[in-house]
Amino acid sequence: MANTYTWTVENMASQKDLDTYNDVVVEVAWICTGTDGVYSSTVPGLTRLTFVPGESVFTPYDQLTQEQVLNWIWTQGVSQVDTEATVDYLIEEQINPPIVFLPLPWTTPTE
Repeated sequence: MANTYTWTVENMASQKDLDTYNDVVVEVAWICTGTDGVYSSTVPGLTRLTFVPGESVFTPYDQLTQEQVLNWIWTQGVSQVDTEATVDYLIEEQINPPIVFLPLPWTTPTE
């Protein structure tokens, strides 16, 4: 079964005044959570955004949607595919740990 992913914006930092605009989002803290139904893992991130007055489309802060903000981070350097692949890797490590603690070979296992 394929893993499912949830992307969430945790918080945003805004510049109060930029040119003639107010409350311009300049940084987004986000998290990508994946699960296979049993195991889950998360990858957090912090993305700095670039807003160029006159060149960028401005949406007032109170009209932003999570989908819009996530699209910003994906177009400004965060690879959705690579991030989800990292989540997959972390889940796989839980299923098949690369490092395990075995009992010492010279001791008798206790029950």
